[in-house]
Amino acid sequence: MKYLMSLGLLFTGMLVQAQTATEVIAKADKVMRGSSSTSEITIQIIRPTWSREMSMKTWSKGDDHSAVLITAPAKDAGTVFLKRDKEVWNWVPAIERNIKMPPSMMSQSWMGTDFTNDDLVKEFSVVQDYTHKFVGEETIGGRTCWIIEMTPRPDAAVVWGKVKVWVDQQDFLQLKVENYDEYGYLVNSMIASDIKTMGGRLIPTRMEMLPADEPGNKTVMIYKSIQFNVAIDDAVFSVEQMKRLK
Repeated sequence: MKYLMSLGLLFTGMLVQAQTATEVIAKADKVMRGSSSTSEITIQIIRPTWSREMSMKTWSKGDDHSAVLITAPAKDAGTVFLKRDKEVWNWVPAIERNIKMPPSMMSQSWMGTDFTNDDLVKEFSVVQDYTHKFVGEETIGGRTCWIIEMTPRPDAAVVWGKVKVWVDQQDFLQLKVENYDEYGYLVNSMIASDIKTMGGRLIPTRMEMLPADEPGNKTVMIYKSIQFNVAIDDAVFSVEQMKRLK
């Protein structure tokens, strides 16, 4: 019996290892997406001498449509970021204007946080715009992870020169991400934790973004709620309706 169990475990391990790095990244990406999703999130910007907090709602449908609405504090409430296919728009209530954001802005800070604009609206695809390879394994929080290196495809206008992702081998959770510039220097690291069941899925509900060259600075993103595979009216992703999003 023990011999049969050992063979079974070995066979299972071989099946897991037979997955390509691209297949692992695709599965990890789907964990936090689903066919559609809505969420409520709190963001804490932490600096050595001060901190502030924001709240937001998000909607997503597939890989090409997403929207982010700032709900607090009052001075930022009503600000909207919208992704439609490869276009990204920003509604700014203070000037009552929709602004189309060029790709050059995707690497810039999002709302003064340590996240980039692309981190929030995901203009680029981690599956389609990168090549992937296994480069090692590491245990994070008791979970064995593959370390996968992602390199931009030649024709992909992406933010990062290289990305390393730590993916849990059991539940395909992204537990760590390192982003590098085109010269190979580490720009920031994202650490995911507080794994719990939310919206019917096991997911990390706390993400910390740590800039490499600014010790003491970090931005914490905490999921308060999330629902997957929900019906979302297409009007949510309309440029004309951005100022009416609630």
